[in-house]
Amino acid sequence: MDTLQALILGLVQGLTEFLPVSSSGHLVLVPWWLGWDDPGLAFDALLHWGTLLAVVIYFWRDWWEMLMALVRKVQGRAAQGRDHLLLAILVGTIPAAVLGFLLASFFESMFGQPALVSVFMIITGFLLVFAERWTRSHQQGRSMEKLSYLDAVFVGFGQALAIAPGISRSGSTIAAGLVRGLDRPTAARFSFLLGTPIIFGAGLLKLKDLVEMGTGATGFAPLAVGFLAAFISGVLAIRYLLRYLQRHTLYVFAYYVWAVALLSLARYFLAGG
Repeated sequence: MDTLQALILGLVQGLTEFLPVSSSGHLVLVPWWLGWDDPGLAFDALLHWGTLLAVVIYFWRDWWEMLMALVRKVQGRAAQGRDHLLLAILVGTIPAAVLGFLLASFFESMFGQPALVSVFMIITGFLLVFAERWTRSHQQGRSMEKLSYLDAVFVGFGQALAIAPGISRSGSTIAAGLVRGLDRPTAARFSFLLGTPIIFGAGLLKLKDLVEMGTGATGFAPLAVGFLAAFISGVLAIRYLLRYLQRHTLYVFAYYVWAVALLSLARYFLAGG
């Protein structure tokens, strides 16, 4: 893999990890469309750590306040509700963690199947459209301060769906948040905070495999470029989506994933697989 490929895949990972269009789906389809070889375990691990750094740095103040609130709670002092958000994140992480532990190998076998990934991307589009249609007839507008543990569990099950390649993690969790009555910026913000432990866990697993197998012949330059591209584009994607959802809907992302998926399916079947 050369540096240009690393740059493109890093940008794809950073943008699609946080925009509701499926990073796993794009990381299967982009190399397949371009005829590139598998970038390798080392590169995959560095991309995940790049997006993890993006979300941690962007929301560092939130995490710091939550941790300090938890410390004050343990000390018997007023925690101002931020410890509640931390516990909600931990509760919401459980469904994806359990499903990932039980079925990770099953879903990993799907990463080499562009047609199946495309089908899951179509499902992502339907989730986004369903959530937007739901908001028309149900009361919306709850902020982060009114987030309940039931909200966290429901959004957590949305996150668990994203173990399937092609189901967008941010898309399914934002959609779940909207169905629970959260306003769009809150649904997106909680989606990103909830995704942090899962991205961290996935990064640890990949790092473990990387240590066992070594970096191979990827080279330092592509690894560094991919990591930085994923980090920078991840920060920009988070910032963009939080601002975008203040006034806009998710429909454009649904149309996008449908277009990508249908084009990929057409190519797959016309080319005979």
